[in-house]
Amino acid sequence: MLLRTARSLTGNPSDAEDLLQTALTKTFVAWERIQDHRALDGYVRRALVNTRTSQWRKRKVDEFACDVVPEPEPLPPGEDPAEQQALRDAMWRAVMRLPARQRAMVVLRYYEDLSEVQTAEVLGVSVGTVKSAVSRALGKLRDDPELGVVRS
Repeated sequence: MLLRTARSLTGNPSDAEDLLQTALTKTFVAWERIQDHRALDGYVRRALVNTRTSQWRKRKVDEFACDVVPEPEPLPPGEDPAEQQALRDAMWRAVMRLPARQRAMVVLRYYEDLSEVQTAEVLGVSVGTVKSAVSRALGKLRDDPELGVVRS
């Protein structure tokens, strides 16, 4: 229950564990001062919130005030990031629909940027097998209906 509270305060499981450990340590140090041990759960929760607030206040700020707000470079026409991401997602889904052997060869050749010889060595097949399988896989990708919709 306390770990769940710490996770909701930090948003990161590792940071939540560290936060909870720090709060429990502070509770242990203050054990003699705690008068009502039945309210211990609330005490630890308050220690969690206070510790997280202190961490937040002590964080290093990498932003500095300036007179002029820098504007990002305008995107060239036709380079909408959302469209590019949609194309990458559609391409990955199409690659995942390939048979396992063709998918492995396409990933090694084009995502991992291995040569045909290196791909053949990794998979233990001939270079000719890599060439023909990649050619068939690229043909399937060209004919994929989802990619046709995204390219249009």
